[in-house]
Amino acid sequence: MDDRSPAVPLTDFQRAVLATLGPPEKDGRYLAGGAALHFAPNSARFSDDLDFFHDALARVAGVFAADRSRLEEAGYQVRIELSLPGFVRAVVEGEGGATRVDWAHDSAWRFMPLVRDPLGGLLLHPVDLAINKVLVLAGRHEARDFVDILFAHERILPLAGLCWAAVGKDPGFSPLSLLELLKRRGRHRPEDFERLQLAGPFDLAASKERWLAALAHAETFARERPPEELGCLYYVLDHERFGIPLPGIPLEQQGMVPHYGEPGGVIPQVVPVDDP
Repeated sequence: MDDRSPAVPLTDFQRAVLATLGPPEKDGRYLAGGAALHFAPNSARFSDDLDFFHDALARVAGVFAADRSRLEEAGYQVRIELSLPGFVRAVVEGEGGATRVDWAHDSAWRFMPLVRDPLGGLLLHPVDLAINKVLVLAGRHEARDFVDILFAHERILPLAGLCWAAVGKDPGFSPLSLLELLKRRGRHRPEDFERLQLAGPFDLAASKERWLAALAHAETFARERPPEELGCLYYVLDHERFGIPLPGIPLEQQGMVPHYGEPGGVIPQVVPVDDP
């Protein structure tokens, strides 16, 4: 897909760190998590960390070592907080600020290939970031995840499509079992959001209404779709984007095709079928 705008809600310090690390031409690390999700213009919040991932577990330590050398040569201090096989967490400090940075392993299974940004290097595709956020929210209850999932629901793909596709990445869920966990989320107080670095005011009451409506639509959608399509996204051919099909109408009449994930991700393609 196309490169995305560098006009992003990062702190000046985080932008400087990314510029110092440069593009990951050889080590293959890519940015994911909240910082990558909010690379889009008009994002909802600033992330307080940078999350780098690598498809190969064995490469994480080497990627961290190379990045640490780049940062220290540029005058930053890198203080390790946690180091485990396949995971390193450090605080990067320098003139003008500090930020937490994680280097971690993640599965190469995804719906779309990585995308390239002039500032961030390789990033997880927005739709994969949004699907990951659904799975994260199912397992923890944090205000930042609630802000993120509403942003993804409204700017990337409705919650119905994200939940339907998420079980393709984590087959341990069904869409309905995933929704049962998500229904327990969103119970926050105003002070929970005061601790976040939000890009603008957050209306908790209105957000809760949008969340309940999204959950209801997602449940209806999950009960209506045929089980043989489970775990897919729906690609709108004419608009070259993902969308939500209407019930009771064949996908071809809606100009849609199912799109499934695979290791490394794949750009949606339409293969013509010869007439018999």
